[in-house]
Amino acid sequence: MNSPHHSDLGATLEQSRSGLRDSHRRSLMRLLFLITGSALVVFACLQILNGFLWVGVGELFASIFLFFGVWRLKSTPHLQRWVYAYLVPLFAFFVVIMLLPQASVSAFVWVLMMPVLAYLLLGKKEGMILCAPFMIVGGVIYYIYLGQVGNPHAMIDLLNMVLCGALMLAFVHFYEVRREEAEQRLVDTAQTDALTGLANRSNFQGTLNRTIAEGERGGSGFTLVVMDIDHFKVVNDTLGHEAGDFVLKNISRCLTERLRSTDFVGRLGGEEFGLILRDLKPADAYILMDELRQRISERELPYGDAKITVTASFGIAQWPDHGREAEGLLRVADRWLYSGKRAGRNCVVGAGHNPRQLEILTVEAS
Repeated sequence: MNSPHHSDLGATLEQSRSGLRDSHRRSLMRLLFLITGSALVVFACLQILNGFLWVGVGELFASIFLFFGVWRLKSTPHLQRWVYAYLVPLFAFFVVIMLLPQASVSAFVWVLMMPVLAYLLLGKKEGMILCAPFMIVGGVIYYIYLGQVGNPHAMIDLLNMVLCGALMLAFVHFYEVRREEAEQRLVDTAQTDALTGLANRSNFQGTLNRTIAEGERGGSGFTLVVMDIDHFKVVNDTLGHEAGDFVLKNISRCLTERLRSTDFVGRLGGEEFGLILRDLKPADAYILMDELRQRISERELPYGDAKITVTASFGIAQWPDHGREAEGLLRVADRWLYSGKRAGRNCVVGAGHNPRQLEILTVEAS
């Protein structure tokens, strides 16, 4: 069985903090740094001309940092820190310009940009946590800026700002919630076998790679099993493909019913399945798979007027004894599987357990 590299969509989604992938966030951050840095140079000159020397100097230093960030963001592994290093001072700066004695009323519109930037770059949870306090502070400052709000005109101005800010935050939050749900549904569809409901080949490959990485960190081994339904083509040829689909669904149900919650099973294609057995000794893995083999062979599946009985063959490989990479491990399990098929099928085969040995063990146990 060939095992090409597949991107792990589940891990990618889990690591994604917003609707943008890290590569897109990186590009957007570089653009924001460039635009903000250029704008700050202009604003710094204007602030100095207006007599706010300390503000102008601060903006010039900030622009230098931003231009440095445009270059650094190309390859930094600490993208999230750069996002916070940009957003927190930016939001604080919005608050500062609102507090200036001669602040323009137009300065308060920047409050409405806070949820857009925060949710876009940080996602739903972190975006809300960051922008909500700054928006509240901005609302309080605007209330103080208006002074006496007892008259209808000032009250209208205050309500316009408060309602617009609240609606902006609510709309952005609602959109992000729905986007996450839609993306999760797409990923689930992309990683699930439509017929059996099990993980598909791409999902199984990603989980196998992740399990190997966990084993490298923790030093714990696991068992990889490749299972194939014997003479499955006969079922399709004699009873039709609908009968074959019926068998596959029942086999899938049998696998999920018997395996533990820590195990993982996927359909690799056709009548072939893959299993990952974690925290299980090699001998126990053989016993579990032989029990599963017997359950499959003893089942009679009613299909119309017929009763379908099938058997399955299993090839077992151990990590890291039989390979440290996914491709090599699958190749070993595949080799044992087809060794069992050549020896007569309906058996569990692996290093130290060939079909003949298994037959002897079964007779002795009985």
